[in-house]
Amino acid sequence: MYDVIVAGAGPAGCTASKVLAEKGYRVLLVEKFKMPRYKSCSGVLIKKSMELVKTYFGEGVPESVMCTPTENRGMIFTNDSGREYRFEQEGLNVWRSHFDGWLAKKVKESGAEVRDGVAALSCTEREGFVEVSLHEENNYTESARYVLDCEGVVGTLRRKITGEVPGYITTYQTFNEGSMDLDPHYFYAYLQPELSEYDAWFNVKDDLLVLGVSVKDMDKTRYYYKRFISYMKVNHHLRIDRQTKEEKWLMPHIRPGCRVDYGVGRILFAGEVAGFLNPMGEGISAGMESGYCAACAIMEHFDNPQMAREIYRQSTENLKSYMRRQWSLVGGMAGTFREME
Repeated sequence: MYDVIVAGAGPAGCTASKVLAEKGYRVLLVEKFKMPRYKSCSGVLIKKSMELVKTYFGEGVPESVMCTPTENRGMIFTNDSGREYRFEQEGLNVWRSHFDGWLAKKVKESGAEVRDGVAALSCTEREGFVEVSLHEENNYTESARYVLDCEGVVGTLRRKITGEVPGYITTYQTFNEGSMDLDPHYFYAYLQPELSEYDAWFNVKDDLLVLGVSVKDMDKTRYYYKRFISYMKVNHHLRIDRQTKEEKWLMPHIRPGCRVDYGVGRILFAGEVAGFLNPMGEGISAGMESGYCAACAIMEHFDNPQMAREIYRQSTENLKSYMRRQWSLVGGMAGTFREME
């Protein structure tokens, strides 16, 4: 019997697992992908994320997970009327797979058991514990006093527990050899409705030009991507010599009010699966903070699941308020997100 089984070895799951294991709790962290797991992501750590890494993991982000240019200097938004908004802020440019792999390594060093390539299929709450169905080569079960679901939007546990099918945004991005007349130290977001149904973006990782669009209707991905490429060629002299990779992913469609689902019974949700996601898909800082709060709530009220969930909700009020302010800010910039204002 584990004290806590954590599903998902991203920032939320790794933070929660490390905090719990360091305090002597018996923790099993399962990740359905083989490590280092890959997630389509900008790989930009904002200043808040950098500070949380130092707080929760006891050291700064190592150079081994970074890519060039290492320094990120902020974000530049272009709204639906073509106006630029610059947000200067210290940040780091990392490969998400390397970053998550380093987090999982720190979790293992803290004493938690880590199993990758293991999918969490379902969980059932029993009297005083939760039974979790897992799949590696075969199906088997493990039990714990609590389950913390940190799988993100692509996980299955929350859907089976709540019966809800959340709304999704599909992201598509390519990595390209070529050139552009934009400063590679910034992340650029374009909010014009003619370029995407949500946002489009550009950044640089190890001299590769990363260009992407997000859509509500997956069938329109290619249409908007071609429009975005044409826009970048005309306005920023984009030249693509060779495309090296393309990838698709999903992220939650955050709606007005920024609803958060904290879980049910002995099963708590953290990170994206709970609804914690900042504009432009920045979920690393929210994932780490919510994972930490969930772990602390479990430790504080280990024998009282109802109180643990309530304390978890209370402890994330500031995080939720921060998220709402960020979405409101974007809503005030562009009509695409006006409903979030």
